[in-house]
Amino acid sequence: MGSDSPFLLAAVSLLSALQMGYLARRVGWSRMAHKVLPPSVTGPPEFERTFRAHQNCVEFYPLFLVTLWTCGLFFSEVTAAAGGLVYMIARQIYFNGYVRSSKKRLRGFYVTLAVIATLSLLAFIGILRGILHKYFDIHL
Repeated sequence: MGSDSPFLLAAVSLLSALQMGYLARRVGWSRMAHKVLPPSVTGPPEFERTFRAHQNCVEFYPLFLVTLWTCGLFFSEVTAAAGGLVYMIARQIYFNGYVRSSKKRLRGFYVTLAVIATLSLLAFIGILRGILHKYFDIHL
């Protein structure tokens, strides 16, 4: 293992996977509390909000991982890892808010979008810088 191995990206990825497991467990707890048996995804509003909050997190997870790793590999690992931690906090705020009320999810949702947009932009800059350097001998 070299010193340039992406340890921070791997650590944030692992933490985020554990968070996703925890959120899935919260859906299971909500199923038990509200007696909603699989495969049903409808029930009391409290269950449906918990289920939907988790599904939204699942839907965003590939976007997060791709932007995290691309930004980390081509722009800055430290910046990407920091953004990843902010993303995880925002997702927790989103999830907890959504479980209480669909309107309370918005703060976490907007921070999530900002992190994804920032990681994407920085990843694009890093890739563009690499292409210009490798193929056009332009150093930025």
